[in-house]
Order: sequence, then structure tokens, then C-alpha cells
Amino acid sequence: MKKWMQLLLIMCVSGSVNAEQFKTIKDAEVHYVVFNSTFLAPKVARSYELKRNGYIATINVSVLDRMSNGKPAMDVAITGTAKNLVGQVKTLEFKQVKEGEAIYYLAQFPFANEETYNFTLNVDAGIKGKGPIKFSQKLYVEE
Repeated sequence: MKKWMQLLLIMCVSGSVNAEQFKTIKDAEVHYVVFNSTFLAPKVARSYELKRNGYIATINVSVLDRMSNGKPAMDVAITGTAKNLVGQVKTLEFKQVKEGEAIYYLAQFPFANEETYNFTLNVDAGIKGKGPIKFSQKLYVEE
């Protein structure tokens, strides 16, 4: 099974992970999910040089071209921040992963148990769409 399929399967079957969410910016469908890095299989984490630790969150973003047949993945620019409720801001540094026709963007950051973050992702898909995605999520430590 391809690594990206393993990653998606892990996210979908985990009870502690929120269901995948998406928002639309013009012709771009932006899917995002935040989960504890312990949900990554060790082999997947190693292959993408990601950390596995109960105190590290992983954010996975993929952008699909909703106006093209089959909604193919889009090569985009993504920047973002995660801000906790006391105002501490963490800059998200996304790493692009391409595997076959799939393209997704991964970033990681440390957090404390039951810490809520407000995320702002700035997605630039060129003429297909450009703008911010905002959402909040409470994170839990897995030990």
C-alpha cells in the first residue's frame, strides 16, 4: 500500500482524530486535518522525516481542483500559523509530499494536553483560488 494511503487510512480510522474537513476557495477545495503524530505509522514517519511524539501535532492539507474532471490534486503554496488561547503563535512550515498523483502538505508543531489552537492557513492556488482558511481544534496528548 502506498505511504500516502497509509497516512490517510490512519487519519480516517482513528477515533481521536476529527473527521477530515474542507473549505472551498474559488475553484480550490482545501482539505485539512490535524492529528497527534503518534497516529503515524513509524515507517511512514521515517519515510517523510516526521517526528512521532505524543506532544507533537501533525497537520495534513491537500488541495483539489474542483472544476477539473476527477478533482486532481493541485500544486499550491501554503503558509500558516497555529495560535493558542494565550496568544502564543507557532509558524507552520509545510513540507510538500508528492506520491503518484497525490500532493499533500505536512507541518508539525509541539503542543500541551487539551490545548486549543486557532489555525490560519494561507492557500495560494494561483488563478484557481487564493485566500485564508481558518479553523480551531483542541489537541490531546497521546501517551
